Amino acid sequence: MTVDSYTALAKHFAAIVAETTTPTGAAAPAPFLETLPADVLNWVVNFLPDDAHWLRWFLTSIVAIVAILTVFGLTFAFLTVTERKLLGRFQNRYGPNRVRIFGVRVFGFFQPFADAVKALTKEDIVPTAADKVLHLAAPAATVAFSLLGFAVLPYGRHLTALAGMDAALLYFFAAGAASELAIFMAGWSSLNKYSLIAAMRALAQLISYELPLLLVAVPAVMVAGTLSLSGIVEAQGGWLGGVVPHWNIFTPWGFAGAIIFYIAALAECNRCPFDLPEGESEIIAGYLTEYSGFKYALFFMGEYFGMAALSGLGVALFLGGWQAPCEFLQFVPSYVWFYVKLVVVILSFMWMRATLLRLRMDQLMRLAWKCLVPLALVNLATVVFWERTAGWDGPALQAVRWLAALALVVVPFVLLGKTLSAGFGPRKYRYA
Repeated sequence: MTVDSYTALAKHFAAIVAETTTPTGAAAPAPFLETLPADVLNWVVNFLPDDAHWLRWFLTSIVAIVAILTVFGLTFAFLTVTERKLLGRFQNRYGPNRVRIFGVRVFGFFQPFADAVKALTKEDIVPTAADKVLHLAAPAATVAFSLLGFAVLPYGRHLTALAGMDAALLYFFAAGAASELAIFMAGWSSLNKYSLIAAMRALAQLISYELPLLLVAVPAVMVAGTLSLSGIVEAQGGWLGGVVPHWNIFTPWGFAGAIIFYIAALAECNRCPFDLPEGESEIIAGYLTEYSGFKYALFFMGEYFGMAALSGLGVALFLGGWQAPCEFLQFVPSYVWFYVKLVVVILSFMWMRATLLRLRMDQLMRLAWKCLVPLALVNLATVVFWERTAGWDGPALQAVRWLAALALVVVPFVLLGKTLSAGFGPRKYRYA
């Protein structure tokens, strides 16, 4: 590349920085709190010379990376102890509540720091015949690929790391798909047949559930007319009567898509009832069998990061992203609404783990290919009908529109459910 090419590229990055740090669009009701993160970043960047485009881009990138790692790193730490305490309450027992720092015990919420020290100081055991380089690279790649998706999530009205990316949704799925390589790398590099077979099982599960995950994202793109996640969130702005938000989940196709997305996200994150890759009681510890110490912890860190990223994507596609649920609640900063919705979705994942039993592998695959994929394709037809009838005027025509869209969603669901359950009667448990 020539010097002129570098200069043009630097100016492009400077434009992205300006778009990220300069508020655009309608003024927020609370301008100070709403634009505070961008204002702080702008204040830091302004210490550099105006013509130092590369330095401005580099500093902006570093600040964004540090902010994302700090926020979601702490979120990961406290989610682990929160999940353990919630599972304890669900199962009528105590969760972790003993760890103290300087004699202070805050309901056991210092537990993640104790776990981190334990993981760092445990012995790292590597099989003699294992591929040492790939054995080390697999957990690091799992965390790295899980973090890539955070770059395009719209955390607030003026808060997106890569605000200028028009194909943010494609980038997110491309970055998420790379984690499958790390999982297979972990199983293959261990030189253990159990690990290798478990890695192949994990790949079969992830690839199977990626398809419905992709298909249910298409209707949101069709309605918004853009692949930008910020554009999809902005398309869900507004309220009916100032109370009911125009979120995608409050439409027939959006509600069905959100359910399919939620089920597929549980499988993609290896969460119960789809935690077969790490089903310790059946298949040792899956592709993690030959891992210990901090490497073992890195896989769970990547799993939680991936769960947070997928939850953030679901919030952006179906729950209005950073949009307030009611018009009179706009005084709350947009990034607060995004984080609250994100935490609620993650907590529901924990609820599922405490409630549902693990599926068999054949049940898992049948659910993906015979139920979720056909329903996702039907949902595409539903959103086409929904958009084509958007101009129908009058309460009567709108009622017909809603009923027809609901029928397009509910009827295939009932028919597929009966087809899949045919020949599989209810289980009867008898004592010998």
